[in-house]
Amino acid sequence: MSNDNKPKTPKDTHYAKLRRAHRDEKSGGAPAFRPRQPLPPGETAADGLVRLYGLHTVRAALDNPRRRIKKMLVTRNAAERLAIADLAALPFETEMVEPKDIDKVTGSDAVHQGVLIEAEPLKPKRLDALGDTTLVLVLDQVTDPHNVGAILRSAVAFGAGALITTARHSPHESGVLAKSASGALEHIDQIEVKNLADAVGQLHEAGFQTIGLDSDGPAELEKSFSGEKIALVLGAEGKGLRQKTRETVTTLARLDMPGAIRSLNVSNAAAVSLYAARKFLG
Repeated sequence: MSNDNKPKTPKDTHYAKLRRAHRDEKSGGAPAFRPRQPLPPGETAADGLVRLYGLHTVRAALDNPRRRIKKMLVTRNAAERLAIADLAALPFETEMVEPKDIDKVTGSDAVHQGVLIEAEPLKPKRLDALGDTTLVLVLDQVTDPHNVGAILRSAVAFGAGALITTARHSPHESGVLAKSASGALEHIDQIEVKNLADAVGQLHEAGFQTIGLDSDGPAELEKSFSGEKIALVLGAEGKGLRQKTRETVTTLARLDMPGAIRSLNVSNAAAVSLYAARKFLG
């Protein structure tokens, strides 16, 4: 009776707890917690197509006249955030779906934000189509799509005109790479070469100073800049620049870091060196 006179919780909460306890006792105890099983990615896209997802990625693809989109899956909320008023007006197949429907395609670990497209990959350009840019990035067998996507994002942010990679030992366009690039994939020329040393030689002929980033480089990066065109060359995680690449670039330079850690993740190193190069070029 004393408990009734001095209740510690509102009556409705109190009796709700009693009812739950009674049901649990009759059923043999409270149900065990069952974590939701992650969904693996579904079947791959049809030959010649890639799947791209995420709001920034898809918005940039929609705005890119070079991008050939074939199909879109989108939730009502994502369509609103993308400012798509009429799905039927889009020039490709569209379907309004629930988030779980996209999970079945991408896997539940992918952060698709309610939208996915199937599209033709952008065609890489040739080195002779470089144009009149004064700043480019060159990747020497950087294979992680997360890193390459982050590098693309920094390259666009600092006004680099192209990203040069090798045809082999470089990630192909994918949802992971595009999501990491957060739309940058649509805003920069990607140039694919067969032989990186030959490509560096062609950059020299085009007036570029080529600077290889190396944690043991003899010069500080900021003190190594010269000329009016700069190509920053970065190597893979762990391995760094290959010996042939080291022998071919104009100079090897380091990011001078006073802390206990002497090297950065390649995408972070790209961002710092791009900032320094852009500041020099003005």
